[in-house]
Amino acid sequence: MENIYLPKLAEIKEIIQETADTKTIRLTIDGKSIDFLPGQFGEFSLIGEGESTFGFSSSPLRKEYFEFSFRTSGRATTGINGLNEGDKIAFRGPYGNYFDTSKMHGKDIVFVGGGIGMAPVKSIMEYCLDERDKYGKITILYGARTVGDLLYKSIFDEWKNHKDTEFVVTVDPGGETPDWKGKVGFVPTILEQLPLKGENSIAVVCGPPIMIKFALKTLEEKMGFGKENIITTLENRMKCGLGKCGRCNVGSVYVCKDGPVFTAKELESLPNDF
Repeated sequence: MENIYLPKLAEIKEIIQETADTKTIRLTIDGKSIDFLPGQFGEFSLIGEGESTFGFSSSPLRKEYFEFSFRTSGRATTGINGLNEGDKIAFRGPYGNYFDTSKMHGKDIVFVGGGIGMAPVKSIMEYCLDERDKYGKITILYGARTVGDLLYKSIFDEWKNHKDTEFVVTVDPGGETPDWKGKVGFVPTILEQLPLKGENSIAVVCGPPIMIKFALKTLEEKMGFGKENIITTLENRMKCGLGKCGRCNVGSVYVCKDGPVFTAKELESLPNDF
Protein backbone atom coordinates (compact mmCIF):
# COMPACT_ATOMS: atom_id res chain seq x y z
CA MET A 1 0.00 0.00 0.00
CA GLU A 2 1.30 3.44 -0.93
CA ASN A 3 2.57 5.55 1.97
CA ILE A 4 0.92 8.98 1.63
CA TYR A 5 3.22 10.42 4.30
CA LEU A 6 6.38 9.99 2.22
CA PRO A 7 7.10 12.95 -0.07
CA LYS A 8 7.33 12.39 -3.82
CA LEU A 9 8.88 14.63 -6.44
CA ALA A 10 6.35 16.29 -8.73
CA GLU A 11 7.31 18.07 -11.94
CA ILE A 12 5.97 21.52 -12.73
CA LYS A 13 4.29 21.33 -16.14
CA GLU A 14 2.76 24.82 -16.26
CA ILE A 15 2.75 28.01 -14.22
CA ILE A 16 -0.11 30.49 -14.59
CA GLN A 17 0.33 34.01 -13.23
CA GLU A 18 -3.15 34.67 -11.87
CA THR A 19 -2.52 38.05 -10.16
CA ALA A 20 0.48 40.10 -9.12
CA ASP A 21 1.13 37.83 -6.11
CA THR A 22 -0.79 34.63 -6.92
CA LYS A 23 0.04 31.73 -9.21
CA THR A 24 -1.49 28.42 -10.22
CA ILE A 25 0.95 25.53 -10.61
CA ARG A 26 0.11 22.41 -12.60
CA LEU A 27 2.02 19.26 -11.68
CA THR A 28 2.49 15.64 -12.69
CA ILE A 29 4.07 12.64 -11.00
CA ASP A 30 5.40 10.08 -13.48
CA GLY A 31 3.76 12.08 -16.26
CA LYS A 32 0.21 12.10 -14.91
CA SER A 33 -2.06 13.35 -12.16
CA ILE A 34 -2.62 11.66 -8.81
CA ASP A 35 -5.76 10.14 -7.34
CA PHE A 36 -7.56 12.54 -5.01
CA LEU A 37 -11.08 13.75 -4.26
CA PRO A 38 -12.42 17.32 -4.40
CA GLY A 39 -11.86 19.07 -1.08
CA GLN A 40 -8.69 17.18 -0.19
CA PHE A 41 -5.30 18.87 0.17
CA GLY A 42 -1.58 18.21 -0.06
CA GLU A 43 1.70 19.37 1.45
CA PHE A 44 4.15 21.03 -0.94
CA SER A 45 7.77 21.77 0.00
CA LEU A 46 11.23 22.85 -1.06
CA ILE A 47 14.31 21.59 0.77
CA GLY A 48 15.68 24.38 2.93
CA GLU A 49 12.64 26.60 2.45
CA GLY A 50 9.83 24.79 4.23
CA GLU A 51 6.43 23.29 3.55
CA SER A 52 3.03 24.77 2.80
CA THR A 53 -0.48 23.32 2.79
CA PHE A 54 -2.69 23.85 -0.27
CA GLY A 55 -6.03 22.44 -1.31
CA PHE A 56 -6.21 21.08 -4.84
CA SER A 57 -7.78 23.50 -7.30
CA SER A 58 -8.27 21.12 -10.24
CA SER A 59 -10.95 18.53 -10.91
CA PRO A 60 -9.85 14.98 -10.05
CA LEU A 61 -11.47 13.88 -13.30
CA ARG A 62 -8.86 15.77 -15.33
CA LYS A 63 -6.06 13.23 -15.36
CA GLU A 64 -3.39 15.14 -17.29
CA TYR A 65 -2.27 17.14 -14.22
CA PHE A 66 -3.18 18.24 -10.71
CA GLU A 67 -2.91 21.83 -9.57
CA PHE A 68 -2.86 24.21 -6.65
CA SER A 69 -3.03 27.99 -6.39
CA PHE A 70 -1.06 30.02 -3.87
CA ARG A 71 -0.36 33.57 -2.78
CA THR A 72 3.25 34.48 -1.98
CA SER A 73 3.30 35.37 1.70
CA GLY A 74 6.22 33.71 3.50
CA ARG A 75 9.47 31.81 3.12
CA ALA A 76 8.05 28.60 1.69
CA THR A 77 5.73 30.32 -0.77
CA THR A 78 8.50 32.73 -1.78
CA GLY A 79 10.63 29.71 -2.61
CA ILE A 80 7.82 28.09 -4.59
CA ASN A 81 7.23 31.39 -6.39
CA GLY A 82 10.81 31.25 -7.69
CA LEU A 83 10.36 27.88 -9.41
CA ASN A 84 10.07 27.46 -13.18
CA GLU A 85 8.37 25.02 -15.50
CA GLY A 86 10.33 21.77 -15.50
CA ASP A 87 11.48 22.19 -11.89
CA LYS A 88 10.60 19.66 -9.20
CA ILE A 89 8.72 20.20 -5.95
CA ALA A 90 8.20 17.74 -3.12
CA PHE A 91 4.60 16.64 -2.53
CA ARG A 92 2.91 14.42 0.02
CA GLY A 93 -0.76 13.55 0.25
CA PRO A 94 -3.60 13.61 -0.49
CA TYR A 95 -5.04 14.18 2.96
CA GLY A 96 -8.36 15.05 4.56
CA ASN A 97 -11.98 14.35 3.86
CA TYR A 98 -13.83 15.53 0.75
CA PHE A 99 -17.02 16.86 -0.76
CA ASP A 100 -19.42 13.93 -1.11
CA THR A 101 -20.78 14.53 -4.61
CA SER A 102 -23.10 11.51 -4.40
CA LYS A 103 -25.28 13.54 -2.02
CA MET A 104 -25.44 16.36 -4.59
CA HIS A 105 -26.84 14.31 -7.47
CA GLY A 106 -30.08 15.74 -8.83
CA LYS A 107 -29.83 18.88 -6.68
CA ASP A 108 -29.26 22.52 -7.51
CA ILE A 109 -25.83 23.71 -6.34
CA VAL A 110 -24.53 27.17 -5.53
CA PHE A 111 -20.77 27.55 -5.33
CA VAL A 112 -19.57 30.61 -3.39
CA GLY A 113 -15.89 31.56 -3.45
CA GLY A 114 -14.01 34.54 -2.09
CA GLY A 115 -10.45 35.51 -3.02
CA ILE A 116 -7.91 32.68 -2.84
CA GLY A 117 -10.71 30.61 -1.28
CA MET A 118 -11.99 30.09 -4.82
CA ALA A 119 -9.26 27.44 -5.29
CA PRO A 120 -10.94 24.54 -3.42
CA VAL A 121 -14.32 25.68 -4.76
CA LYS A 122 -12.89 25.40 -8.29
CA SER A 123 -11.96 21.76 -7.67
CA ILE A 124 -15.45 20.61 -6.66
CA MET A 125 -17.17 23.00 -9.08
CA GLU A 126 -15.23 21.76 -12.11
CA TYR A 127 -15.76 18.19 -10.93
CA CYS A 128 -19.51 18.81 -11.11
CA LEU A 129 -19.23 20.61 -14.44
CA ASP A 130 -17.28 17.63 -15.80
CA GLU A 131 -20.31 15.47 -14.92
CA ARG A 132 -22.87 18.18 -15.67
CA ASP A 133 -25.87 15.91 -16.30
CA LYS A 134 -25.82 14.55 -12.72
CA TYR A 135 -26.82 17.87 -11.15
CA GLY A 136 -29.56 20.47 -11.33
CA LYS A 137 -28.95 24.16 -11.92
CA ILE A 138 -25.46 25.33 -11.00
CA THR A 139 -24.85 28.87 -9.77
CA ILE A 140 -21.30 30.16 -9.29
CA LEU A 141 -20.66 33.30 -7.24
CA TYR A 142 -17.08 34.50 -7.04
CA GLY A 143 -15.83 37.67 -5.39
CA ALA A 144 -12.53 39.41 -4.66
CA ARG A 145 -11.40 42.69 -3.14
CA THR A 146 -10.51 44.24 -6.50
CA VAL A 147 -10.61 43.37 -10.18
CA GLY A 148 -6.86 42.79 -9.99
CA ASP A 149 -7.33 40.16 -7.27
CA LEU A 150 -9.62 37.90 -9.30
CA LEU A 151 -8.18 34.47 -10.08
CA TYR A 152 -8.91 32.22 -13.07
CA LYS A 153 -10.05 35.06 -15.34
CA SER A 154 -8.87 33.13 -18.42
CA ILE A 155 -11.48 30.41 -17.82
CA PHE A 156 -14.48 32.51 -16.77
CA ASP A 157 -16.06 31.95 -20.19
CA GLU A 158 -15.60 28.20 -19.86
CA TRP A 159 -17.53 28.21 -16.60
CA LYS A 160 -20.44 30.32 -17.74
CA ASN A 161 -20.92 28.55 -21.07
CA HIS A 162 -22.03 25.27 -19.50
CA LYS A 163 -25.71 24.53 -19.85
CA ASP A 164 -28.05 25.64 -17.07
CA THR A 165 -25.17 27.37 -15.30
CA GLU A 166 -25.09 30.95 -14.03
CA PHE A 167 -21.79 32.67 -13.25
CA VAL A 168 -21.76 35.87 -11.19
CA VAL A 169 -18.56 37.73 -10.35
CA THR A 170 -18.25 40.67 -7.98
CA VAL A 171 -15.64 42.92 -6.41
CA ASP A 172 -15.80 44.84 -3.15
CA PRO A 173 -16.97 48.46 -3.31
CA GLY A 174 -14.03 50.56 -4.45
CA GLY A 175 -12.36 47.59 -6.14
CA GLU A 176 -13.93 48.14 -9.54
CA THR A 177 -12.25 49.70 -12.60
CA PRO A 178 -13.86 52.07 -15.16
CA ASP A 179 -14.41 49.20 -17.61
CA TRP A 180 -15.67 46.69 -15.00
CA LYS A 181 -18.90 45.00 -16.13
CA GLY A 182 -19.45 42.64 -13.20
CA LYS A 183 -21.18 43.22 -9.88
CA VAL A 184 -19.93 45.56 -7.16
CA GLY A 185 -20.65 44.46 -3.59
CA PHE A 186 -19.52 42.10 -0.85
CA VAL A 187 -20.13 38.41 -1.56
CA PRO A 188 -22.83 37.84 1.13
CA THR A 189 -24.73 40.90 -0.14
CA ILE A 190 -24.66 39.73 -3.77
CA LEU A 191 -25.54 36.19 -2.65
CA GLU A 192 -28.72 37.45 -1.01
CA GLN A 193 -29.76 39.11 -4.26
CA LEU A 194 -29.60 35.88 -6.28
CA PRO A 195 -32.86 34.02 -7.01
CA LEU A 196 -31.91 30.95 -5.00
CA LYS A 197 -33.94 28.77 -2.66
CA GLY A 198 -32.74 26.21 -0.18
CA GLU A 199 -35.23 23.54 -1.24
CA ASN A 200 -33.44 20.62 -2.95
CA SER A 201 -30.23 22.67 -3.00
CA ILE A 202 -26.64 22.42 -1.78
CA ALA A 203 -24.34 25.37 -1.05
CA VAL A 204 -20.53 25.14 -1.08
CA VAL A 205 -18.74 28.12 0.47
CA CYS A 206 -15.04 28.91 0.85
CA GLY A 207 -13.16 32.15 1.39
CA PRO A 208 -11.98 34.47 4.14
CA PRO A 209 -13.45 33.56 7.57
CA ILE A 210 -15.52 36.77 7.75
CA MET A 211 -17.02 36.05 4.32
CA ILE A 212 -17.84 32.47 5.30
CA LYS A 213 -19.48 33.65 8.53
CA PHE A 214 -21.89 36.04 6.81
CA ALA A 215 -22.47 33.85 3.73
CA LEU A 216 -23.53 30.94 5.97
CA LYS A 217 -25.86 33.23 7.87
CA THR A 218 -27.40 34.52 4.64
CA LEU A 219 -27.91 31.03 3.23
CA GLU A 220 -29.56 29.73 6.38
CA GLU A 221 -31.59 32.67 7.65
CA LYS A 222 -32.55 34.45 4.44
CA MET A 223 -32.49 31.79 1.72
CA GLY A 224 -33.81 28.72 3.53
CA PHE A 225 -30.83 26.38 3.25
CA GLY A 226 -30.65 23.67 5.89
CA LYS A 227 -27.41 23.59 7.86
CA GLU A 228 -26.74 20.05 6.69
CA ASN A 229 -26.85 21.32 3.08
CA ILE A 230 -24.34 24.14 3.58
CA ILE A 231 -20.76 22.91 3.18
CA THR A 232 -17.55 24.82 3.83
CA THR A 233 -13.85 24.26 4.46
CA LEU A 234 -11.51 25.37 7.24
CA GLU A 235 -8.31 24.70 5.34
CA ASN A 236 -6.65 28.03 6.21
CA ARG A 237 -5.95 26.60 9.70
CA MET A 238 -3.89 23.61 8.55
CA LYS A 239 -0.13 23.14 8.72
CA CYS A 240 1.34 19.64 9.17
CA GLY A 241 -1.42 17.48 7.66
CA LEU A 242 -0.89 14.89 10.38
CA GLY A 243 -2.87 16.23 13.32
CA LYS A 244 0.36 16.61 15.31
CA CYS A 245 1.35 20.28 15.29
CA GLY A 246 -1.95 21.38 16.88
CA ARG A 247 -2.42 24.47 14.76
CA CYS A 248 -5.69 23.22 13.29
CA ASN A 249 -7.21 22.07 16.58
CA VAL A 250 -10.76 23.38 17.15
CA GLY A 251 -12.38 21.86 20.23
CA SER A 252 -12.16 18.09 19.81
CA VAL A 253 -11.48 18.34 16.07
CA TYR A 254 -8.23 18.47 14.11
CA VAL A 255 -9.09 20.07 10.80
CA CYS A 256 -6.40 18.24 8.82
CA LYS A 257 -7.59 14.85 10.12
CA ASP A 258 -11.34 15.36 10.55
CA GLY A 259 -11.76 17.97 7.78
CA PRO A 260 -11.14 20.25 6.06
CA VAL A 261 -14.71 19.86 4.74
CA PHE A 262 -17.53 20.45 7.24
CA THR A 263 -21.24 21.14 7.04
CA ALA A 264 -22.68 24.13 8.87
CA LYS A 265 -24.47 21.57 11.07
CA GLU A 266 -21.13 20.04 12.08
CA LEU A 267 -19.68 23.47 12.86
CA GLU A 268 -22.42 23.99 15.46
CA SER A 269 -20.67 21.56 17.80
CA LEU A 270 -17.31 23.36 17.56
CA PRO A 271 -16.12 26.38 19.58
CA ASN A 272 -16.70 29.61 17.71
CA ASP A 273 -13.03 30.47 17.29
CA PHE A 274 -12.59 30.18 13.54
